[in-house]
Amino acid sequence: MEIVIIGAGVVGLATAWRAAARGAAVTLVDPAPASGASSVAAGMLTPVSELTYGEEPLLRLGLASRERYGPFVAELEELTGLSTGYRTDGILEVAFDADDLGYLHDLRRFQESLGIPTEALDRRECRRQEPMLAPSVRGGLLAPEDGSIDPRRLTAALLAAGERLGVRLVRERAAAVLVERDTAVGVRLDGGAELRADRVLLAAGPWTGDVEGLPPGLVPPVRPVKGQVLRLRTRVPFLRRTTRGLVRGSSVYLVPRADGEIVVGATQEEMGFDTRVTAGGLWELLRDARELLPGITELEFAEVSAGLRPGSPDNAPVMGPTALPGLVLGTGHFRNGVLLAPISADVLAAALLDGEAPEVGRPFAPDRFEQSEQKV
Repeated sequence: MEIVIIGAGVVGLATAWRAAARGAAVTLVDPAPASGASSVAAGMLTPVSELTYGEEPLLRLGLASRERYGPFVAELEELTGLSTGYRTDGILEVAFDADDLGYLHDLRRFQESLGIPTEALDRRECRRQEPMLAPSVRGGLLAPEDGSIDPRRLTAALLAAGERLGVRLVRERAAAVLVERDTAVGVRLDGGAELRADRVLLAAGPWTGDVEGLPPGLVPPVRPVKGQVLRLRTRVPFLRRTTRGLVRGSSVYLVPRADGEIVVGATQEEMGFDTRVTAGGLWELLRDARELLPGITELEFAEVSAGLRPGSPDNAPVMGPTALPGLVLGTGHFRNGVLLAPISADVLAAALLDGEAPEVGRPFAPDRFEQSEQKV
């Protein structure tokens, strides 16, 4: 089977690898592979720490993907010989003031009602876990099964894995999906060339709606949500594990890497396709990070960047076959693209090669928005 995938972010790359491993002839179309939100993301694998009330189906999907991460990474690193920076040492979430701590207590009770293990820590136990935390930190939670990965290393390994399995990479923009006799049959590139295929996967993130040739209303709206991220560097041990903090209701996280890099993020801004790095965004990140870890201002500045997360109408991924035969969607992963890469790749590879998504992916089918409108 010949497959064309529009978009070489982490989800498109992982799906290309999985589909090629099953024997498909895969072509990836992207003018700048692995350069969008995947290159800016911090790489937290936190279905528990990222849990939001009312998102239980997404939580279950995240937990299932986290369970697949170990074998996924082991297979990828063995195939390519490249490290992904995968870590499974837990996530510490701390509270700056009494209101923040109250929120964490409520969150823990909700997590326990769903059977998710978390450990409540007082301020001394928090500082025992992370000695550089400010004495004013009130307490926190430890999610021992969460972890992190380096998305830049991960996407480099996925590119290498695809290359080893014969995935063809076309560094050009996909202008349109080719539709003949009410079936998707390939892609037309910006330069006019056409790539024919048995199946097309549209995984273009926030640019999903820019691809032409599709019937109106077929693809749910996917909006860009801006996130600014700061990277610092230290030569001495500063942070042992990923730490999230609530500071007067505002969230900030810090993700350490083995090479001394610490990623601080991230803003969440509904600003359209604006990728400017702003003084205000960076000030907010540093302000909140300094409240939790005063010594952070002594670290070396390394990089700032901004990316666009793809947000669907309900902020959950859109995955599976569409009403147009031959076309599969894999977009709308919002803040969870890296976390959901292993399970999204399995769901989308099955949708492409078998014609339907497995059970775990069905709550995230593209037609769910039509069903919601009918209920209203």
